[in-house]
Amino acid sequence: MNQLPVQRASELSIDSAPLSHWLVEGLWSEQAVGILGGEPKCYKSFLALDLAVSVASGAPCLRRFVVQRTGSVLLFPAEDSLAVVRRRLEGICSAAGVGFQSLPVEVITAPTLRLDTPKDRERLSNTVQARQPRLLILDPLIRLHRVDENDASQISGLLSYLRQLQRAFQLAVLVVHHARKDANSTRPGQALRGSSELHGWGDSNLYMRRRGAQLTLSTEHRAAASQDHIPLQLTQTGSALALCVASDSSIAEPDSEASALQRVRQILTGLDEPVTLQQLRKLCGLRTATVCSCLAQLVKSGVVTRDSKGYQLNLALQSPAVSISRSLDPQGNGNGKHST
Repeated sequence: MNQLPVQRASELSIDSAPLSHWLVEGLWSEQAVGILGGEPKCYKSFLALDLAVSVASGAPCLRRFVVQRTGSVLLFPAEDSLAVVRRRLEGICSAAGVGFQSLPVEVITAPTLRLDTPKDRERLSNTVQARQPRLLILDPLIRLHRVDENDASQISGLLSYLRQLQRAFQLAVLVVHHARKDANSTRPGQALRGSSELHGWGDSNLYMRRRGAQLTLSTEHRAAASQDHIPLQLTQTGSALALCVASDSSIAEPDSEASALQRVRQILTGLDEPVTLQQLRKLCGLRTATVCSCLAQLVKSGVVTRDSKGYQLNLALQSPAVSISRSLDPQGNGNGKHST
């Protein structure tokens, strides 16, 4: 009989690094495929280039996220001119303290690349095989094909090719993609334009959003914890532009104390383990003083507990046998409504 190959689980190879190992710690898993998404004018390409500089040089991405694996980067910028790409890379290198001339970032200079055609798929595969990059960046997806992105059967074929490329050459693949305009009320991955296949495909996904004047970054991983509302800002030194994680003094605060409480509680709800004050501040994108005030009110009301490891949503309130709706006024008075 013609059967599929089968192997006992305990005999499977452990040579390959699992996806929980980082390429860039907290941002991108090693050998991950995924989407860097966001609405237009959210600096998606700046972040993609920052990742390129970091992986190629070993300098922390956004001056914050440590690179675990370095290597050359292969980049196809389908929208920006080559002169713009060079100028942006030089600016990021300046901000990161990295030498630009020796930077192992290689740019595909072909005017077009159609990944829905066998000819261009073969050309890209041959280029990857010859250059052996650690990271492949394709920016943006809309310029790489002419299939219907809303048709799962069509877009899945393109994504399957990129997955095969990743597996064949053991590299990471980052695809820049647009999100729908005015989609801030939905989950970031669900705001991506096109089929839900795009959201489900990624091992690591990054989402950039604007909340008023504030630019934020959210991460999503298949095999690691995610982060939300990391505040970013575009900085300029001379003519050089680069993104960085915003400091406390540049963070835009929410409109009210009640919305700050809601944000802190929302972040804690998504965490399985206690978190320190500084970790929570980064996740919330709020000033330290604001987070401290919110935590004091939440601890006082019993919504949050604190131990030697940090802060955590009260586990008793998360019991599946009990449904609790609790609201807090800005003074921290708890008005709990319990139903069994």
